[in-house]
Amino acid sequence: MTLAEFRHAIELGSPPQNLSPELQALWEAARDNWNAAHSIAQEISTPSGSWIHAYLHRQEGDLANASYWYRRAGKPIATDSLEEEWARIAATLL
Repeated sequence: MTLAEFRHAIELGSPPQNLSPELQALWEAARDNWNAAHSIAQEISTPSGSWIHAYLHRQEGDLANASYWYRRAGKPIATDSLEEEWARIAATLL
């Protein structure tokens, strides 16, 4: 699946079949379902899951908590827009 196809699925409002938990969390985040995205991210104990978790806390405005998760992910703290970071994470995972 390409990033464009993933974005199109978000617009349609129906998640594609067989999404990884990471992509499910990003799908929910893009649909403004922060709580659902966060619940999924909390269950992912990988660097990618930590990166998504960091993104979500940055989106929430909790930068101290986001910083913790960026460290766990081994990623620098993002300074670009939330949209750009979301796309970067999605492209990496796809």
